Amino acid sequence: MKLNRRQTTQMLLALGGVSALPLPLQAESAEGKRVHGTSLVGDVKYAADYERFSYVNPDAPKGGKIRLSAQGGFDSFNPFIVKGSAADRVGIIYDALMQSPLDEDSAEYGLLAEWMESPADSSWVMFKLRDEARWHDGEPITPEDVVFSFELLTTQAAPFFSYYYANVAKAEALDGNIVRFEFDQKDNRELPHIMGQLAVLPKHYWKDRDFSESSLEKPLGSGPYKIGAFEANRYCEFERVDDYWGKDLPINIGSNNFQTLRYEYFKDDGAAFEAFKSGEIDYREENSSLNWGTKYDFPAFKRGEVVREAVELAGPKAAQSFAFNTRREMFKDRRVREALSMAFDFEWLNKAIFFGSYARPSSYFQGTPDLMSGGKPEGLELEILEEFRADLPAEVFDQEFTLPVTDGTGRPDRRTLRKAKNLLAEAGWTVKSGKLVDGDGKPFEFEFLIGSGAQERVVAPFVKNLERLGIDASIRLVDSAQYTQRYRAYDFDMVIGRVSNSSSPGNEQREFWRSSVAEKAGGRNINGVQDPVVDELIEKIIFAKDREELAAASRALDRVLLWGHYNILQLYTPTDRIAWWKDRIGHPDPFPSHNVGFPNIWWATEKKT
Repeated sequence: MKLNRRQTTQMLLALGGVSALPLPLQAESAEGKRVHGTSLVGDVKYAADYERFSYVNPDAPKGGKIRLSAQGGFDSFNPFIVKGSAADRVGIIYDALMQSPLDEDSAEYGLLAEWMESPADSSWVMFKLRDEARWHDGEPITPEDVVFSFELLTTQAAPFFSYYYANVAKAEALDGNIVRFEFDQKDNRELPHIMGQLAVLPKHYWKDRDFSESSLEKPLGSGPYKIGAFEANRYCEFERVDDYWGKDLPINIGSNNFQTLRYEYFKDDGAAFEAFKSGEIDYREENSSLNWGTKYDFPAFKRGEVVREAVELAGPKAAQSFAFNTRREMFKDRRVREALSMAFDFEWLNKAIFFGSYARPSSYFQGTPDLMSGGKPEGLELEILEEFRADLPAEVFDQEFTLPVTDGTGRPDRRTLRKAKNLLAEAGWTVKSGKLVDGDGKPFEFEFLIGSGAQERVVAPFVKNLERLGIDASIRLVDSAQYTQRYRAYDFDMVIGRVSNSSSPGNEQREFWRSSVAEKAGGRNINGVQDPVVDELIEKIIFAKDREELAAASRALDRVLLWGHYNILQLYTPTDRIAWWKDRIGHPDPFPSHNVGFPNIWWATEKKT
């Protein structure tokens, strides 16, 4: 039966759909605004009729094989669950509703989705799937697949997904190839945006399989690559899908150029670096300052066959930290955590170990100035914090948060050590016979868990400094599989952590810091933070009405976390350090402003098979 516009509208109403038909692209009404792209920090850069992203090479050649390194091993092709170790980059086989560009902050453009539509109060969002979207087996991608994916990820996947999408009250497939999500709250500007990040899985493939179990059966995808040849724990190849449904979309022009991505697995980074030096690996992201400072003197580099570059990029910076597990009794007292932070000597470490290649982070939102706390709170941030004054340390209001600074000689600063010992004494710890003990005479001992031998040179100097406080800290090196298992179960005292945020924080903060996540295995609140004030500040970020309010709430959260001393903020690199075999692969020049775009927008100049 063919329905006219009025009849179709009535049918959608009866099905619980929207009260009017979707609007033409870029139109706006009381119902909602339909757009091709969205940004949380301003207007999008690319208009609805954009032909490609400006940073790509539209004439990049297709084909060739690139050989890359991965560490550890894999026993699964399911990256969404806690169980098993998924192969690196396996998520490349799936398309999402929207995709982020590499030259904008917190922006997305339609990939599977032709458009998205949402009202001013952000109480729901709709996505229109592209009619041409297909799975690798040729079956169409449908709204039912999207609903199935949402339900699967929020019930059987890692805890992150259930928290990230916790405010989705309803997901439904509508006629016209449209999927709609209704939210249980209004004015959460990020919710429509994060629904665009949803990875879409094939319902017809997974309906008769156990999603919760790790498996090496090659799953069905829809993205530009599919899994090719592999051998568990040794290598895995991803083959470009020549008839990929989205290859001619503007969002994909100049991308997905390599025919084969081959990941070789190595026991540790040292072995991976040797493979790169010998030419077995074509590209390397250099995370070792020791390598960067001393080991790029091998013959191929001297001959100019290998090049390296430290690329300055805009946007947030990921920082490394020593992460306290506050579930452990010895780390529950904030004064203890602050005292231990005074034993970390960044200035000496950066000079003696890291060749001056790092900077010290001072914020959980490093790289986004309007989100970083500084000085004493004032203005709107102070108004927000005043609401919680009775539950916060006085320092939050009276002092500027600063990190200890040394002279870089490696000699202990007596004033800093004295302050640390005073804090420990206030918390009930005293030194007897050179050992720090509690009121019952129990010594202060803990284990530092690491999963790579290279991390020991970062941890060992800190452990040595802790001895000056009478603390007996040991280092435990385990293999990657055991490390992952213990990390997910919070079975550690202290680990090297990673602090990373976007320029528009929101729902993910619940997963990072919320009290209800602290005891759920596999979550991202690795510190075990359980603070009602933190919980409230997260909600203020999520429901901020504009950028000014979001920034003030973020600074407030940043300040409370800093004074909570949940992490010892260590270092971050102001640049991305990369190296590659010059005659084998090429890249756009200049790089995109926010990401070097590897391997998505690079290409092969030497055709290897």
